Amino acid sequence: MTTNTTTVPNTTAAPRLNFAKAAPKVFRALVGFDAAARAGLDPALVELIQIRASHLNHCAYCLHMHTNDARKAGESEDRLHMVAVWREARHFFTAKEQAALALTEAVTLVADGGVPDAVYAEAAAEFEEEELAQVLALILTINTWNRVALATKKVAGTDERA
Repeated sequence: MTTNTTTVPNTTAAPRLNFAKAAPKVFRALVGFDAAARAGLDPALVELIQIRASHLNHCAYCLHMHTNDARKAGESEDRLHMVAVWREARHFFTAKEQAALALTEAVTLVADGGVPDAVYAEAAAEFEEEELAQVLALILTINTWNRVALATKKVAGTDERA
């Protein structure tokens, strides 16, 4: 006889560290870094980068937050659904967005082989130097936020920014 069991998440586990309260100076510095990174970038591009990095890092908390932010900013459901498979759905994204998504993947997965010259060259061809630096900084910040959320077990569907 087989039984069908469903695994239910343990919601009674002790909460993990509240990073913002435990390290307020570090948290404020990260918030400042994030704000500086996104300054001057197209808001749609910002969300696409954050969504793709969150996919790769398996960060449900950030993925939920940034897909909601993208919707509020007017992003289409079609494009949101295609971010994870953008290479197979390139016609949904501009050349600039594709270059940013490729760079996001390379930087996020940097341990898998670094940032290939071709990926960097594609991004450098699409962005002016200052904008490319902003994109790179944004990729670094979302990867940091993903790691904070994962390490402290932030729950998808909650948004503690308010």
